[in-house]
Amino acid sequence: METVTIPKEEYELLKKKAHVDEDLLISLINGLEDIKAGRIKPWKKTNV
Repeated sequence: METVTIPKEEYELLKKKAHVDEDLLISLINGLEDIKAGRIKPWKKTNV
């Protein structure tokens, strides 16, 4: 195993990004499960 030295700030940023990515993945999976189970509302496109 290799060891890499990085600044603590960079390490904390990478940890936050990993956590956000995990939350996003969980949200995506839950959304796909809702679609599969038919628990969706029709999407209304809005003009912005």
